[in-house]
Amino acid sequence: MIQGIYMSNTQENQVDEKFYERADAHIALANGHVNAQIHPGLASNSLMFAASRFNAWVTAAGFKSGEDMKKEKKEVLDFFTNQYRLMLEENFDNYAENYDHFMGVSKEMAEKA
Repeated sequence: MIQGIYMSNTQENQVDEKFYERADAHIALANGHVNAQIHPGLASNSLMFAASRFNAWVTAAGFKSGEDMKKEKKEVLDFFTNQYRLMLEENFDNYAENYDHFMGVSKEMAEKA
């Protein structure tokens, strides 16, 4: 376990009952920024930046000094990168398998394509 990541071993790999509710709230906030002038990619970039800044803060809260943090930079980056990759793969596969449902494609439109 990386010293600075502020969660117990039992919390690390568990999804609590509010996990998806919190995730959906963040998604709704990002969706609220998307409009005719703001492309979803711009909202996505802001959301990723916010997550990275928050995760840096969560990590820092578990260390006694910046020097201690620096010593574990690679492990921290690997941890968060691997977690993101697993989550993205799961959601990517879900969207690919259920594309028509998520993207609102009707059977008639799919047959014409």
